[in-house]
Amino acid sequence: MNIKNAIAERKNIITRLIFTVLFLIVFEIIKLILHLTVFCQFVYCLVTQGHNKVLMKFSNKLSTYAYKILRYVTLNENEMPFPFNEFPHDIEPDNNDVKF
Repeated sequence: MNIKNAIAERKNIITRLIFTVLFLIVFEIIKLILHLTVFCQFVYCLVTQGHNKVLMKFSNKLSTYAYKILRYVTLNENEMPFPFNEFPHDIEPDNNDVKF
């Protein structure tokens, strides 16, 4: 391996590190939004004795996005998450039969 290849490879690693730090910040924001979503869903359940389907779909998509971020930052996936690629589709469909 020559010096130019080693420098180019290190630049790629540093670039990946920068994107990883940025996505970790995004992940922390998503965690906060998911906490709020869970709280709102339980308040909705307490008031209406049912769940909000729109909130369920939103939280399902958001948790899928969080999963994609975690795969990227842990070096288990090379494809960068949204906004650099498509927003991920649901990994699993939401379960409308959730019971307490």
